[in-house]
Amino acid sequence: MLAPLLLLWPMSVVLTWLVAQGIANKPFDRQLGELTRLLSQQITLQVQGDGTQRATFSLTRGTADLLQTDETDTLYYQVLGLRGEFLSGDRNLPVPPDEDRSNLGQLRFRDDTIGGEPVRIAYQWIAVPGAAGGTPALVQAAETLGKRSRLATEIIKGVMLPQFVILPLAVLLVWLALVRGIAPLNELQQRIRHRESHDLSPIDEREVPEEVSPLVRAINDLLTRLDRSISTQKHFLADAAHQLKTPLAGLRTQAELAQREIDAGQSDPQSLKKSLQQIARSSQRAARMVNQLLAMARAEDASQAQTHQPVNLARVATEVVHDFVPRALEKRIDLGYEGPGANTRSEARPIVQGQPVLLRELLRNLVDNALQYTPEGGTVTVRVVDDPFGQVVVLQVEDSGPGIAPAERDKVFQPFYRALGTNVDGSGLGLAIVKEIAQQHRAEIALEDANLRLRSGTLTEHAGAAFGPGARFTVRFPAAYTTADSPTTSSADEHR
Repeated sequence: MLAPLLLLWPMSVVLTWLVAQGIANKPFDRQLGELTRLLSQQITLQVQGDGTQRATFSLTRGTADLLQTDETDTLYYQVLGLRGEFLSGDRNLPVPPDEDRSNLGQLRFRDDTIGGEPVRIAYQWIAVPGAAGGTPALVQAAETLGKRSRLATEIIKGVMLPQFVILPLAVLLVWLALVRGIAPLNELQQRIRHRESHDLSPIDEREVPEEVSPLVRAINDLLTRLDRSISTQKHFLADAAHQLKTPLAGLRTQAELAQREIDAGQSDPQSLKKSLQQIARSSQRAARMVNQLLAMARAEDASQAQTHQPVNLARVATEVVHDFVPRALEKRIDLGYEGPGANTRSEARPIVQGQPVLLRELLRNLVDNALQYTPEGGTVTVRVVDDPFGQVVVLQVEDSGPGIAPAERDKVFQPFYRALGTNVDGSGLGLAIVKEIAQQHRAEIALEDANLRLRSGTLTEHAGAAFGPGARFTVRFPAAYTTADSPTTSSADEHR
């Protein structure tokens, strides 16, 4: 933290030296420029007997007084004629490059050396009035750098000496401020480090600096959400253990009963068959419970969102409906699909960004739930609806079962919750999995009665209304429409 301040010190010295040089040059450059202008005014044009023109220079007494060397610096001057011939001054003064002859009359400055001594030179290319051909004459005035260096040194001393006092003091004050400011943070660090792993209580904000209060509040918010998530997980695990205990206990009871009958020599084939059937049902229920728990874990895995890809929802729907046809036929339920075909070639298809396996799991749970609660002879319809504005893709699953009371519609999405008054065997995990997958795909899910539908502007009775009000689950996914030639993935593709 203090290293940048220490690095600024040498940078400040160099910058101050450059600024001081510029400031010191200004007044002396002004004097040197005035001297050059005076010298240029004393050049005249003389015509020789043969008609040729020649520049002449006559130094006045006043100008000569200005050229006298003082105790500190030495002044030089040089005047060259129209053809570069030497007219007056010091022959050793270096001549500027020829390209500097542009912009006649402009006063310029440069740094150079005379006899190895650095000098500051003011020079001017001038057009002599009346000269033919426009060939310019050159006037230069030079001065050594003694007074300039002395003034620059005084400026540097005046600026830098206070810095040698102020900067160490500033470093000390910053260090003290850091020590004082970091002390509460160190204490906070120790308090957090010595916390037990199960202690997710909020951090006391009264004992932290005001500057880090927003950070502490954000950490407290994270701890609160983490505590709530862990509590939910503990409750979920407790419910899962309880749900698994029932089929496992049934397995054990039926197996022990069959074993006792065999040991007693009183085994009845019918009784053994009944016990084996009970064992098969209990094992099937336990296997289904385990599979749903695994599906719930996959749905809650946030890393799944990183593998989202375009998925044709119509293709997923037709595949899932096809998989459930044997079960629907077994219960004499009319299972159908309405919507675009899986291989539609229209301009836009019902494409969503998602994880194919999870989308298939979502739809399987909705269809499985509908088939479980729909009585024999009822109807179950899976529907994919195109949004005319291209904003969402709508998936619906509706049935003609007993429906779900409005008071219980929010509760049915909770893990292990089952609506009252139903005699259907199940774990209560299916709709919780549906909700988790929908949230991961940024989809909205709604539940309503299915006994009324809007057709041609009028409300008519649903075909399965005699069986009950039914239930309609509607899931609205953000659309990701692609052209017909764009590659998309279905759940079947994922397993190939």
